[in-house]
Amino acid sequence: MKDFASLYAELDETTKTGEKVDALARYFAAADPADAAWAVHFLSGRRPKRLVGARKLAAWAMEAADVPEWLFAECYDSVGDLAETISLLLPPSGSSTDLPLRHWVEERLLPLRGEDEAGQRREIQQAWAELDGPQAYVWNKLITGSFRVGVSQSLVVRALARVSGVDEAAVAHRMMGAWDPNPDFYARLLEMDTRDTDLSRPYPFFLAYALEGELESLGDAREWQAEWKWDGIRSQVIRRGGSTFIWSRGEELITERFPELAHAAALLPDGTVLDGEIMPWRDGPLPFAQLQRRIGRKVLGPKILAEVPVVLLAYDLLEVDGVDVREQPQAWRRSRLEELVRVTPSAGRILLSPVVAAADWDDVLQAHRDARARLAEGLMLKRADAAYGVGRRKGAWWKWKVEPFTVDAVLIYAQRGHGRRASLYTDYTFGVWKEGELVPFAKAYSGLTDAEIRKVDSFVRRNTTQKFGPVRTVKPELVFELAFEGIQRSPRHKSGVAVRFPRMLRWRTDKKPEDADSLDTIFSLLESAAAQASGD
Repeated sequence: MKDFASLYAELDETTKTGEKVDALARYFAAADPADAAWAVHFLSGRRPKRLVGARKLAAWAMEAADVPEWLFAECYDSVGDLAETISLLLPPSGSSTDLPLRHWVEERLLPLRGEDEAGQRREIQQAWAELDGPQAYVWNKLITGSFRVGVSQSLVVRALARVSGVDEAAVAHRMMGAWDPNPDFYARLLEMDTRDTDLSRPYPFFLAYALEGELESLGDAREWQAEWKWDGIRSQVIRRGGSTFIWSRGEELITERFPELAHAAALLPDGTVLDGEIMPWRDGPLPFAQLQRRIGRKVLGPKILAEVPVVLLAYDLLEVDGVDVREQPQAWRRSRLEELVRVTPSAGRILLSPVVAAADWDDVLQAHRDARARLAEGLMLKRADAAYGVGRRKGAWWKWKVEPFTVDAVLIYAQRGHGRRASLYTDYTFGVWKEGELVPFAKAYSGLTDAEIRKVDSFVRRNTTQKFGPVRTVKPELVFELAFEGIQRSPRHKSGVAVRFPRMLRWRTDKKPEDADSLDTIFSLLESAAAQASGD
């Protein structure tokens, strides 16, 4: 636990990728396998659900620190993070633990789930008495389920590859899917023999950066494959050992959520892995909001299955007859994929994502202009000779999204962010005009510089008019230009519309609140999007 807390502090104190990888590599090189397995678990973004409610934890911390509720609330409001607030208020324990991380997770943390309230209180306060400040901070982070330290899974993979000498792609593959954080898993993670395979395990997804520069900078258009970029759920469909597995890019096994795709995939040859997009589809793509209707349901009845049918738009082939073909050129994989889809009787559930017929970059440019009418987000550009890589890489794949919809809206609510932004007001709700009043329209938290965030934070603190739990109502004075990818009618929202991927493009210091857009403007965008989709 002492070493893991030191690692957390070291990672939290730097924003440099190289320094983070160095710190991770040093830790993994020295850690006991049982501790290292749990470190991989937490650092790669996997964490237990919150084991104790926030109110209970705060009450027990106030008792241990002997502080009144009003003072705790003021401290929490200043710090913005529950785990950090508690660790700062607790009196020095005078102790420090030498027990391993495995002990604190398996024998102290996870058993809390089965304890009654009195038992949880006793165990947590006892832990605080045994841990020093940095250790208690990490412990609190684990209890609250808010363990974040600015490390991505790809950085963990890089560190493990450096320590073990195993290729990054092999390490990343072993970390995909479901696994238990134990010494045996950690040993397999670092095993030099990379012939191992897990029947259900997906491959790491290949990701693309946004297109940089002009199309002509990519060279000859005939050396590239252009295809539509769809707005669905990026997935891998796996058929191995007579079984079917469907994984999302978020490493969630979603086979049961899409029974029609599982049934269709059962007709694929054994030893096949497809990469593609799960899309709501009825004679063509449906808005993503339709797919959300299925995602949010625990039980998929016949009605919703009929109302929102789905397909897999397949655009890559990763495994053939049980052989990994990711190193084959893009053109080779596409040719084999076309043949596979042609001969597989999938009842129209597995479709080939069409490529754009383009003789030159002018053809590609015209296709990009037509993307929104096809309910596509834009285009993907893939080198014909490119292998299927691991993670986000530049050069082989580029994504070229259409220009977003934009509106000017007024900041009306704010609340604190998370992680490094826990002490700042960074999560905002924006309103547009309707009959002389501002109605909530969209939430956004990205797009501003650090300097702008600090200025908005200062404004929120000086201009709060009401408080509702963590939410602050502010004077409607600041105007921002918002961008979003899609727009859909939604009776669940007060404005009557829902938008996709809202973010802030810029702070419109040149505009007054009365210059912001109205709900009529939003509905005109909605009508325009509908007209484009219908081909009018």
